Amino acid sequence: MKNWKVLIADDEPMIREGLQESINWTELGMEVTALAEDGEEALELALEHDVHIVLADLNMPIMNGIEMIRALKKQKPDCKVIIITGHDEFTYAQEALRLNVTDYILKPVKPEQLLEVVTRVRDQLQQSERESTRVERMSAQLTKNELTLKEAFGREWIEQTLKEEEVRAQLEFFGLPAEVPEEIGIIRSQAYRSGKPILTDNDRRMMLFAVKNIAEDWLKETEHLLFSNEEHVVLITWVSLSEKLVWEIEEALKQYMNIHSQFYRENIKEHVALAYQKCLQRANQDALASPVVRRAKEYIHEHFENPELSLESTAEALQVSPVYLSRIIKQELGISFVQLVTGKRMNKAVHLLQTTDLPILHIAEAVGYESQHYFSTAFKKAVGMSPNQYRKNSG
Repeated sequence: MKNWKVLIADDEPMIREGLQESINWTELGMEVTALAEDGEEALELALEHDVHIVLADLNMPIMNGIEMIRALKKQKPDCKVIIITGHDEFTYAQEALRLNVTDYILKPVKPEQLLEVVTRVRDQLQQSERESTRVERMSAQLTKNELTLKEAFGREWIEQTLKEEEVRAQLEFFGLPAEVPEEIGIIRSQAYRSGKPILTDNDRRMMLFAVKNIAEDWLKETEHLLFSNEEHVVLITWVSLSEKLVWEIEEALKQYMNIHSQFYRENIKEHVALAYQKCLQRANQDALASPVVRRAKEYIHEHFENPELSLESTAEALQVSPVYLSRIIKQELGISFVQLVTGKRMNKAVHLLQTTDLPILHIAEAVGYESQHYFSTAFKKAVGMSPNQYRKNSG
């Protein structure tokens, strides 16, 4: 049982001692931890000892009972206050009652009256403690299960199994905006370095869990809902993600998990489920690519910063002929090997132009170009303006 701490404040020593000695505080689960002879001392000791109950006379020197109670309630609103008052002070006592005191005792104080009031206050404290404990447990349980609940909600939302009012209620419950989200995305990763073409269920769950954790770190300042769905992670946001943020998430997954991830995004015009299906269709089309094309894309992702990267070096690494690799990339992706590499390099260049003050020459070298002139020409062809113009416009 909790030991409730009590402070007795009265300017008369006999009354203080009488209140302390007239009942068995220990049997009530209480302890008189401090005695005070004026309001100022009472306030100081109540805060110092972090007491739960204060018995206070209204007529005390330096700081009267009303002033003390008002100051105490500002700093310890849950502290229970029992005022001690005489019949001729009752109007004064009514003012104290407006300060949300718990009870009062009329002078002269009788032990049975004190016992009755103190017991009642003790019971109130115990009830509050039980309620507080219950709320804390419920809150802890809710926090523990929040991720699971969010996962279930996200899956039901994209599968269109919820009514609109149910979606709104769930969004409100999780503290998310009620309006239609701006964007939906799929993060699909492949553990291509494990040597296992098919992940076990446990490996897949662990990979999805890791992808979510890493993505979550980059999305702390963004209103979002993040959950996994079978083979990928789904992200719903209420703002359009910047290319910079998408790049940073992909790079973080590459750095910490050593895997290649592809981020597919779709604007949400009206229905979340419809936008998800469009996004999924694009992801699945990529997944249907032949093993050679998938490996080529992964190899380019790993080596596009190397100026020595070429169709020949890539074909050699994949143990296929350059002619075959060129043909199958064009056939499946609709673009050439050079266009595929250039796209990667331009995305990284755009990121560096937006987020750094690096000279153009250094950016050119960082994305695999040995010549600044060649880089600037390629950049203008791809983006429609020179690197310097792009930096000026994006700034």
